[in-house]
Amino acid sequence: MPLYRDVGVVVRTHKFGESDRIVTIVTQDSGKVKAVAKGVRKSGSRFGSRLEPMSHVQLQLYRGRDLDIVNQVELVETATAIRADLDLTTDALAMCEMVDQLSHDRSPAPHLYRMLVGALRQLELRRSGLVLPALQLRLLATEGVGPVVEQCVSCGARSDLVAFDVRAGGVQCQACRRGAAVTPAVLALLQAVLGGRVAEVLATPQHDPDAVQQFVRLARTLMEHHLERRIKSSSLFVAPHSDTSH
Repeated sequence: MPLYRDVGVVVRTHKFGESDRIVTIVTQDSGKVKAVAKGVRKSGSRFGSRLEPMSHVQLQLYRGRDLDIVNQVELVETATAIRADLDLTTDALAMCEMVDQLSHDRSPAPHLYRMLVGALRQLELRRSGLVLPALQLRLLATEGVGPVVEQCVSCGARSDLVAFDVRAGGVQCQACRRGAAVTPAVLALLQAVLGGRVAEVLATPQHDPDAVQQFVRLARTLMEHHLERRIKSSSLFVAPHSDTSH
């Protein structure tokens, strides 16, 4: 079996046999990799604690036909602040779950790896409840199914945008309105994130709490609509959990 190295984020694990674990890793160069980590559930395992969801790791693996085998693991970054906070952990696990769903086995998608790493770093540094919905919207845009937010998805009008229709895939003007009402503050968040101004949104010291709650719910609904499944790791609370969002 050929030996290779890669860097990635562990997005999912499950038990295998009496002491092993199968880990799913979204890597930089090899796409989504599923590998057996032998003996990691035994006490005293050399790298069991390094192969947990959200772990950013450097790996050496043996390539197998269906499952690879983990040979060495080095931690690249530790998510100390995330793991110490239930809300942040829940958001981070949702990020991993989404990228797992969007990735394909052994199909390189370095942009998904970079987006996940970037979002986890932002969550670790800023402790912001806006990081998850921002990632959801950016992932949808990358998949080519991002919502239309600069003009009415039905008629193209650029003014009097007052509603959002998930099935139609974007905002609607007053004349075409069929979806749920959106406030100007929510529209501004949508346009900023999808316009490439995520850093600006996260750095803003205060956001309207009601607008943030609607923004979080809308981003999650859009992602679940695209995946055609519920995100199991959805936030327990829709209220933001950071100083940058209050």
